[in-house]
Amino acid sequence: MTEFLLPDFVWRALIGGLGVALLAGPLGCFVVWRRMAYFGETLAHSAFLGVALGLLLHLDPVIGVLAVSVVIALVLARRQPAEGIAEDTLLGLLAHTSLALGLVVLAFMENVRVDLFSYLFGDILALRAADLGWILLIDVVGLSLLAWLWQGLLALTVHEELAAVEGRRVKWLQLAFMLVLAVFVALAMKLVGILLTVAMLIIPAAAARRLARTPLQMALGAAAIGAVAVLLGLLASLHSDLPSGPAMVVAAALLFLLLRVLPQRG
Repeated sequence: MTEFLLPDFVWRALIGGLGVALLAGPLGCFVVWRRMAYFGETLAHSAFLGVALGLLLHLDPVIGVLAVSVVIALVLARRQPAEGIAEDTLLGLLAHTSLALGLVVLAFMENVRVDLFSYLFGDILALRAADLGWILLIDVVGLSLLAWLWQGLLALTVHEELAAVEGRRVKWLQLAFMLVLAVFVALAMKLVGILLTVAMLIIPAAAARRLARTPLQMALGAAAIGAVAVLLGLLASLHSDLPSGPAMVVAAALLFLLLRVLPQRG
């Protein structure tokens, strides 16, 4: 029986990965439906500035990432369309400036040694019990908010102007969704890294779209596909000594390709 026992760090990685997949499923569906992948990339890139500020202020990097991501979300949510700069241009400016600024801040901290690879591509096998606490808290808060906002976000996704006419608080819904997405970035950074966070949002959701008939089915399917990708990625990482974060993303992509070749439900 002992050969079936897994070390504690593997169990922590599995639980943490499943926790992230659970929130990534429904959240990623709205990212796909609302074509907000570039916004997610902006939050992910800005997370590196949060890491740098967290280390500079002697805080947990997750707190720094959360703070910077929330600020970016608030800036974008309050932006007016007539400010003279296209949205994709602003997103690109924020993404690359914050990433570069994070590297500059780290360069000034000569006494701090930073494993850039783990921040860029994740290190799920290094999760601590405290990290699982963060994941549980963010899952509970994030999923509760999404459940509460579900109908409003669906109405906003289908037709924003009609949702406003129906009395939906469009600006508030947009801000709430952006904040949940910002919190997810802070959550997923430890697992798949800054550069691959958005992949775990988009790929399972895109894969689930093939089989789903309703938005709820797609959200649940995306969570399930993400969970399978986490499991397969961890197995590949343990047996073949692969980087775990990229292995999970590759597993999700393979599941996407597999579902693409299956006959679509009529």
